[in-house]
Amino acid sequence: MIQSRQNPRIKALARLKTKKGRHEAGAFLVEGPREIARALASPRVRPELLVVDPKNLSPKETEILAARPDLPRLEVAPAVMEKLAYREHPGGLLLVAKAEPFGLRDLPLGENPLLLVAVGLEKPGNLGAIFRSADAAGASVLVADPRVEPFAPQAIRASTGTVFSVPFAIASEEEALRFLKARGLPLVATSPSASTLYWQADFKGPVAIAIGPEETGLSPKWLGAAEQSVRVPMKGSADSLNASVTAALLLYEALRQRQAD
Repeated sequence: MIQSRQNPRIKALARLKTKKGRHEAGAFLVEGPREIARALASPRVRPELLVVDPKNLSPKETEILAARPDLPRLEVAPAVMEKLAYREHPGGLLLVAKAEPFGLRDLPLGENPLLLVAVGLEKPGNLGAIFRSADAAGASVLVADPRVEPFAPQAIRASTGTVFSVPFAIASEEEALRFLKARGLPLVATSPSASTLYWQADFKGPVAIAIGPEETGLSPKWLGAAEQSVRVPMKGSADSLNASVTAALLLYEALRQRQAD
């Protein structure tokens, strides 16, 4: 059992809490029994190591350990787990894993594609919540002009681990726009200044829904490429909703129309 927070191996694992550390190692941390279970169930995830604090294992975490005796384990003291965890009150289990998003050419879209395009989002919690809504609505996700990573700890937590089950790709703005054009996916952009309300748009057929950052919204480049712009009605002083809330509204409107159709 590793007792010291200054242990070189612990320092290397702690670097996975940073964007630079994740990029250098090509790995990330997964915390929480629900998130770990979903990561281990995904064929896209390559589990590398289970970090275990035996004194603080929950019943669910104990079940996960029992189900995966094949994975290497590293036992640590509670103080060491606190250094590695990103939650205020960590449990007794962390997963170190690797995974790659789909390439654009291989991104699964299904027979009647419903694609959520997250453009330039800056908050990992927003991106994670969008994955959760996309999972519920049966949509794929394209992360365009990424400012945050789907495998950032806060994004994984906000997604409740659905980032491991939702098909997604990462691309630049130019690559994303070329992809949508090549695949013939009509683009619906969200904009507070649009005249069309979001439930007036037709989401029954193949469609890509673009959501931009809350501060600036979608750029003229995206609004110009869209076949239609829609807005969420706002009756108060705020001019827009949280990006993930807007995404959920439009995804579920698409689901409603498709089920009714």
